[in-house]
Amino acid sequence: MRSIKQPGAPVTERIQWVEAKGRAFSFTLQAGLPLLEAARRGFAAEGFAGGVLNFTHGALGPFGYVMPALSKTDENAAFYSETFRPGGVTRVKLGSMTLGLRDGAPFFHCHGLWTEADGRASGGHMLPDETIVAEPFAVEAFGVDGAMFTAEPDPETNFKLFGPVASAATRARTTSRAFALRLRPNQDFAGCLEDFCRAHGIARAKIHGGVGSTIGARFTHGGVTEPFATELAITAGTITPGSSGTLEAALDVALIDYTGGIAEGRLVRGDNPVLMTMEVVLEILE
Repeated sequence: MRSIKQPGAPVTERIQWVEAKGRAFSFTLQAGLPLLEAARRGFAAEGFAGGVLNFTHGALGPFGYVMPALSKTDENAAFYSETFRPGGVTRVKLGSMTLGLRDGAPFFHCHGLWTEADGRASGGHMLPDETIVAEPFAVEAFGVDGAMFTAEPDPETNFKLFGPVASAATRARTTSRAFALRLRPNQDFAGCLEDFCRAHGIARAKIHGGVGSTIGARFTHGGVTEPFATELAITAGTITPGSSGTLEAALDVALIDYTGGIAEGRLVRGDNPVLMTMEVVLEILE
């Protein structure tokens, strides 16, 4: 399987996880607000401090983002591009967000694809402090109670990355058992989730959110992304028994690589290792 040498030594535990409770809901992001604040308000209105969300349309402007890029030093295996700030209103095609905490304040990690006002198709990593909701748009969210994605220094990748940590339960109404996960580098995305579910007696799960990166990509439709550094969003995902009864992760994703190549489709199981990180929430389907 493909792998990329990271600057730091790998930690023994390859999945950072916290069991929690949660609930799926939808809300509309308010125009004129920073995307971060609009998301925070939507979760807070349902009693949650954090969680994950997905969207299939949207309008942003002003807007700032970065793309994956090669690292110019040996301090990171890959890095970010310069900041892009397209003019006008950017029309979002899809995206996935993790909402948590960084340095004690709300913060998000958000990847997506979009079309800029001049017609340029692009994608990447949205910047919380430079992105404003231009027009109201609806999102599908999953609030998490008892766990919080918190940005902490990660010696393996030499980045400050979101990972789930236990947090005090609140009075938020929850309907489902859930697990907040962060997958570490150089392990197959689908296989990692399947192994986790087997180890925890989970027969069926739905994936909410889904923000991270893979080492290129191999798709079931035959498409291949060769450039190794990507920014990826999960568009749909489940882990359920396959025809043989063995757990199988069905992972539909969209990504952009460091050359600007865009790809969408279902990932091949067993051939899509994580590059830096992958944040997901599993809703357990009893």
